[in-house]
Amino acid sequence: MRTDAAGAAARDVAGTGTGAAALAGLLAEAPRTDDLDTRILDAALEQFGTYGLRRVAMEDVARRARVARTTIYRRFAGKEQLVQAVILRECRSFLATIAEAIEDLSTPEDALVEGFVVGLRNARHHPLLSRVLVSEPEAFLPQLSMNGGAVMLAARDVIAERLRLARPDAREDFTTPAEILVRVALSLLLVPGGGLVLDDDEAVRAFAREHLTRVLRPDAGR
Repeated sequence: MRTDAAGAAARDVAGTGTGAAALAGLLAEAPRTDDLDTRILDAALEQFGTYGLRRVAMEDVARRARVARTTIYRRFAGKEQLVQAVILRECRSFLATIAEAIEDLSTPEDALVEGFVVGLRNARHHPLLSRVLVSEPEAFLPQLSMNGGAVMLAARDVIAERLRLARPDAREDFTTPAEILVRVALSLLLVPGGGLVLDDDEAVRAFAREHLTRVLRPDAGR
């Protein structure tokens, strides 16, 4: 039986020993996949984005991918691991987009602001996130909190590393600012509305520069 890299990565995430450091590695480097992996994961993403996580069965994914259900089970032991493989892939793409957006910025302050803007914009328009965060957050949040919140902490570590690259000589540990960034973004996604009017990039950028950059030490951008 073929051992599938995407399925193996999902099994690693599901294991109790997988923490933030291991997940950061999985997020930073994509497992080797083939065209069939891509078809299955693309089909699963479309199904989850259209119908939500709970209502989709493996048969639905197989039908959309035009493969036999047994083919999916050879690569993913069950729906939970398929969900995790999709989330890992999308998180990897999501973080790569943020990294690309802040790659040439010279200060942690600018990197934090633009990373927050790009991350919030992409999350709001992502077909899976925009669906499940509104209609079934109770099905999605356990994916973020599995293994002691390792997925969220891995995202924190990736973002913190990008902030360090923006100012390698800074004395600050950027881990805490990065986690605050992730948590604020999640709260805005989970509980939209309220008194904050953040409907476009300029409003989000102004909010981030005025409020979120305060989590950096005064000398971090110097």
